[in-house]
Amino acid sequence: MSDPLREQWLREYLDGTASAETTARLERALCEDPAWRLRFLEHLNIDQALSATFAFAPKEEELRPGTYPPQAAPAPAANRHIWGALAAGLTLLALGSWGLQSLRTPYAVVTSTTGTGPREGTSLRSAQVRFGAGAVEFLTAKGARLVVEAPAEVRFESAETLRVFRGKVAADVPPSAKGFTVLTPNGNAVDLGTRFGVDVPESGDAEVHVFQGEVIAQATGAQTKQSLRTGEALAMNNGVGASRELRSAAFIQPDEMPQLSAGLAWGQRDRAQASLRALKAEPTLIALMDFTDCGSLPGVFRMAQGRWPGSFAPEFVHEGDHIKLDAGAERGWPQLTLSAWVRLDQLGSPYQSLYHTDGWQSETPGQVHWMLTQDGKMRLALRGNSLAPGSHEHQGFPDSSTSVLPQRGRWVHLAVVYDADARSVRFYLNGQFDKETLQNVAHAARLGPAQIGNWNRQDRKLSGRMDEFLLLGRAMNDQEIRNLYLSGNPYH
Repeated sequence: MSDPLREQWLREYLDGTASAETTARLERALCEDPAWRLRFLEHLNIDQALSATFAFAPKEEELRPGTYPPQAAPAPAANRHIWGALAAGLTLLALGSWGLQSLRTPYAVVTSTTGTGPREGTSLRSAQVRFGAGAVEFLTAKGARLVVEAPAEVRFESAETLRVFRGKVAADVPPSAKGFTVLTPNGNAVDLGTRFGVDVPESGDAEVHVFQGEVIAQATGAQTKQSLRTGEALAMNNGVGASRELRSAAFIQPDEMPQLSAGLAWGQRDRAQASLRALKAEPTLIALMDFTDCGSLPGVFRMAQGRWPGSFAPEFVHEGDHIKLDAGAERGWPQLTLSAWVRLDQLGSPYQSLYHTDGWQSETPGQVHWMLTQDGKMRLALRGNSLAPGSHEHQGFPDSSTSVLPQRGRWVHLAVVYDADARSVRFYLNGQFDKETLQNVAHAARLGPAQIGNWNRQDRKLSGRMDEFLLLGRAMNDQEIRNLYLSGNPYH
């Protein structure tokens, strides 16, 4: 016979709302009443609990087509009394050894956190997790490592299934967790042993990106599943999966979390804010965009998190995404320093546009175009300038010697210093001097109306995020560039 009071205790316990007193009462009832132990185990779903405890995995032939996550076939009716007896014995053993809490094996545990997410060491079953700043790394009971970046709302439905209402998830899934599934409002992604990411924006299509291995994706309402392999990505919309470019920079990877946490603990955010205050007081400052108020910026882009928990950065996702900037038109600039923190996706198409002034006419010498070439090198092109004799650049413009490609998917600091009087262009990568190119003709830089990101919708766009864009009307020296990087570096 059902006991309403015990049923209420059970509901509160399974919902995660039971008080310590209620949990103690429920534990006493389980110790005293064998029938109630069986009732309790029915609610816990003993088949799944045993599977999680002893790592029983369903065979290929036991998987129901089109059903994710995989579920084991139910035990035959003739064997149910065996399961019940085993369950009762396991319950007594569990209660005798560890108490009631041992029966609630967590689906995942928080292993690292930045910002406002759950604290390190927090165990989760089916609770809904919402946080607006930072990132959280989870380790599932099956060994999958997941990093969820804010703003996010997720819920573990089992140790093998995560439902994402919004947010970005990077998953590193070992063989022991093969079959891990991410559910989104637009469709599902099932791992087949891989590293992949799922992006569920506030509005727009959910996306699946495969960094390594294979994922089976199925848009909601679609009749077929799609296999995605290394380097492939899919946007899910209205029952249709549409291929798109891989966006590696959209996701914080598990191996990045320790460095971000250490940077915060070391006080890097405070140093970055102090550096920003000093830059804002610079007499030669032309423009400094820290994107604290992205909503007021003219252009088309998606809002994302910057280098610090709760900060903001424009994210350039689609061709045509850009920010408009009109600064420095009142004069020519014989000296110029440009710098930015960027988090870049794949490069190509063939240029990534960092900063392009509008107009590139012969009657306006000095127009400034700062970009990344197809091989990942920085380029600073000024209209009408020419290289000094003996220069090695093949396309007639100053280029860096080091590619930023090894830094793809991480925050990287780019800087270039132009000095028309010295007829030089100097490139810097993560605070380190890279290369100097001399000019034969060097006009004063002309600024004014310009765009960050897409410039002409043909061959100059930007894929990734940008944080802290600087235009300074003087030439910073090597040590100043180094300090700019060191103070703003989110890693340690």
